[in-house]
Amino acid sequence: MGKNQHVTPHPNGGWQVKGAGNSRATIRTATQKEAIPAAREIAKNKGGELFIHNKQGQIRERNSYGNDPYPPKG
Repeated sequence: MGKNQHVTPHPNGGWQVKGAGNSRATIRTATQKEAIPAAREIAKNKGGELFIHNKQGQIRERNSYGNDPYPPKG
């Protein structure tokens, strides 16, 4: 499974895209709206999951782009 990507508030303002376990942001943007498409593309390329956090740091949305451990039934 690929590396998960997180869209979180940056400590110095704006938003960041950060790979799980990384100490530094991969991308830093002014708005969350700008960060999400970039993070989605990275998650798709790496076959990981995308976690979008709110301003308080709580996960508000989650999308899987790799081997989904809970695929939809149908």
